[in-house]
Amino acid sequence: MDIIKSVLDFILHLDVHLGQIIATYGIATYAILFVVIFVETGLVFMPFLPGDSLLFVAGAFAALGSLNIFVLLILLMLAAIAGDTVNYWIGRFWGEKIITNKKFPINEQHLAKTHEFFQKHGGKTIILARFVPIIRTFAPFVAGMGKMKYVRFLSYNVIGAVSWVGLGTVAGYFFGNVPIIKNNFTFFILAVVIVSLIPVIFPLIRAKFRK
Repeated sequence: MDIIKSVLDFILHLDVHLGQIIATYGIATYAILFVVIFVETGLVFMPFLPGDSLLFVAGAFAALGSLNIFVLLILLMLAAIAGDTVNYWIGRFWGEKIITNKKFPINEQHLAKTHEFFQKHGGKTIILARFVPIIRTFAPFVAGMGKMKYVRFLSYNVIGAVSWVGLGTVAGYFFGNVPIIKNNFTFFILAVVIVSLIPVIFPLIRAKFRK
C-alpha cells in the first residue's frame, strides 16, 4: 500500500520531482514530459495531472541547460495538440456512452462547468480552456460530443496549444531561476496552481453567495 501511495504521489507531483527525473532518465525525460502533457489533455479521466506548473518547471530546468528549450517547446506543443485531438474524438464517438456509464470516474460538476464555459465563450473555449485546469481536459471532450466541425476545432486546438505551452515554458525559462522564485519554489508553484484555478473557483463562490 505504501509503495502504491508513493508512486501516485510521484506521478501527481512530477513538477516537484522533475530534477530527480532528469538526473535518473536523462534524454528520456523528454518522452516522460510528452506523455504527461498528452495524457493530461487527452484523457478525460486525468484532469488532476500537473500541467501549468510542469511547463513552468521544465522551462526553468531548460534555462539551467538540463533540457533544450527548443526541443521542449516543439515536443510539448505536439503533445498538447495530439492530446486534445484524441480527447475530441473520444467525445465525438463515445461521449454519450461514457457519461451515462457509472463505471467511468467523470465528475459531472466538471462537465457542467465546461458546458457553461462553452455557452459563454463558444469555440474560443478550446483556446481559453488551455489556461484553466480541469476545464482544459474536458473542453475537447465536450467539443467532440457537441459535434463541433473538426477543422474548426483543430484551428483552435493549435492556437491554444502553442499559446499555453509557449507562455508556460518560456515564463519558466526566464523567471524560474530568479533567486526569490528559486528559493521559494514550492510556494511559487502552489501560487501558479491557485491563480490558474481562479476562473473555476470564483464562479462557484459567486453562485453560492447568490443562493
